Amino acid sequence: MWKQYIQTKDPKLKEELILKYMPLVKIIAGRLSLYFGTNVEYDDLISYGTLGLLDAIEKYDVNKGVKFETYAYLRIKGTIIDNIRSLDWVPRSIRQKAKEIEKAYQDLENEGKKPTDQEVAKKLNISLEELSKIQEKVSSGMIISLDNYIEQNSEVKIGSIYDFTNQPEDFIENDELKSILKKEIDNLNENERMVITLYYFEELTVKEISKIMGISESRVSQLHTRSLMKLRGKINQYFN
Repeated sequence: MWKQYIQTKDPKLKEELILKYMPLVKIIAGRLSLYFGTNVEYDDLISYGTLGLLDAIEKYDVNKGVKFETYAYLRIKGTIIDNIRSLDWVPRSIRQKAKEIEKAYQDLENEGKKPTDQEVAKKLNISLEELSKIQEKVSSGMIISLDNYIEQNSEVKIGSIYDFTNQPEDFIENDELKSILKKEIDNLNENERMVITLYYFEELTVKEISKIMGISESRVSQLHTRSLMKLRGKINQYFN
């Protein structure tokens, strides 16, 4: 079908391809909804993702030897995030709070501690309840996932599936980073580790994780945010 479509650009074939890969758009939109909460409608995520799918269909090169699903995943996800960023609905104060909390986790880690919420709240001179509320707000504003964050900070473009020019030392660095991440994920508490595992490795949605863990979706989001802050602090140390 792909070869025929590339040769003919038949609109009917294009429609078939869109229908075939729409479930992928829905999966990605469902997973990304973790970052946006109630700030963005699920249907809007689907709309943005569909634009990414259309772009992927037009630009896919079957001769590259890369599965379309792999290529389209990055295009769809990137288009959704780009469109959300263009809305600029995350207040600057929330971004600043996120940086302050990340730094608090990182500073406590540098002191050789496994930071608890109590320690972070004390360092920020706020109550535990205030920290919890801030984390909820930060969660809805955190639209950059772990893989995006690594890619933005690294010389090695992990998501660039068409880039075969990396040097051997780049991949050594990549393996070293993965090793650090694995160690730090193991150091998370049980609930944090489970959220990260189910979301990034089992690729479940927030709703599915909520059912498995028997907690609310907002609690899943909060645990994800806290875990991400801890891990990002370690990644910052690595790149510095």
